[in-house]
Amino acid sequence: MTSSSDTPFWLAKAWFEFGQREVPGAADNARIVAMFADAGHARITDDAVAWCAAYAGAVLKRAGVAPTGSLMARSYLNWGTAISESRPGAIAVFSRGADPAAGHVGFLLGETESGYVVLGGNQSDAVGVDVIARERLLGLRWPIVARSNGSPANAAIFSLALAHVLKMEGGFSDDPLDTGGPTNKGLTLADLAHHRGIALDDWDGRPQLLADLKAISDAELRAIYFDLYWAKASCAALPPALALFHFDTAVNMGNGTAIRMLQTALGVTIDGEIGPETARAAQQADPASILSIYADLRRRRYRSLGAFARFGRGWLNRVDRTLATAIDIPVPSTPTQGPADVIDKSATTCTTNPASNPISNPTATSSADSVPKWWGNSLTVWGAIVTGLAAVLPAIGPAVGVEIPREAVTDSAEQVAAILQAATGLAGTLITIFGRARAVRPLARREMTFKI
Repeated sequence: MTSSSDTPFWLAKAWFEFGQREVPGAADNARIVAMFADAGHARITDDAVAWCAAYAGAVLKRAGVAPTGSLMARSYLNWGTAISESRPGAIAVFSRGADPAAGHVGFLLGETESGYVVLGGNQSDAVGVDVIARERLLGLRWPIVARSNGSPANAAIFSLALAHVLKMEGGFSDDPLDTGGPTNKGLTLADLAHHRGIALDDWDGRPQLLADLKAISDAELRAIYFDLYWAKASCAALPPALALFHFDTAVNMGNGTAIRMLQTALGVTIDGEIGPETARAAQQADPASILSIYADLRRRRYRSLGAFARFGRGWLNRVDRTLATAIDIPVPSTPTQGPADVIDKSATTCTTNPASNPISNPTATSSADSVPKWWGNSLTVWGAIVTGLAAVLPAIGPAVGVEIPREAVTDSAEQVAAILQAATGLAGTLITIFGRARAVRPLARREMTFKI
């Protein structure tokens, strides 16, 4: 029997829906309908539609593992990687009747002499556990990537950051002065409820949820921290040292507050979302300088809170210890890339001298001081243009009898943008000289190479 730390994290998600059952008659179970939506089929609102694959797909999606996107049980025969041993948490695909296209899919729990023990949806019209005959098994599959942590380097930083947070947070507490309420290992009761898709208001299962919080498994703990903080705060888009400090801030102060503090420290647009501008600035900035500014902003925030008299000493100590831990992380020789939708794909190399970077050193000067950045060389502007075209052209195309896929617009526009940027370099230089008087902030010259 496996321990809690060995149990695949997606099984925790699978058990959350245990007991959900179809509603007889015209009504529908909203939880089952939500499975169709999470599995990518929001148009289906009838819980009588075969839903074993919807259940499997929804569970995997909620756990951060990409499902097949199909409602055909047998689609999972081509998903992940095939395994021969009976492994708890494996996706098990079975035949169903004589129809070669029909099937059933669920999560393997174990074996008996007569068959396989499976946790699945649409088993006797409910999420339940059944024993399915051995001769019906078509295949066992396992995710190729068990967690969407990004690169191995980012996975290692997440593990390091999580270990630090758990050291800072300690065990269970329920201080009446703590607005977060009951907390265990840094996770609140609200965090656990949100992760399980449970509304705390007017719900009689609170005592059981509180007991679950006190006995939370390592697998579920890691999954919650990854989903609710590491991913939502876009920590993987940041250099390692900044990622660790930012993650700790997000856990302790909330994702939105952490992101706005980071953007303030970087001197970029403060919009509460880490997009290309923020990610690029973070990768190019001097980590030690930004960490110092970020830590000071965090201290100021703590001092402004009403509970500072009670918790202030611990809060400030946490900042100091987190800062020291972050600074000790070795600086990588190349920037740690974040998710593809955050880091600009067109830039293959990007170098900068921290001493001449006005973000990390506001007093620095360089040969590019006072020279404004022409909009035609702005990746942010081109990104907005590409996004606009990708949204508008596919919509108006059918009106004139032309089908324009969004992907085609995006790919073509990105290539055109790169070509135009290269071709108009000389013109851009002349325009920057003409517009020099409009410069409101010194900019450092950065060498960039674009893939065309």
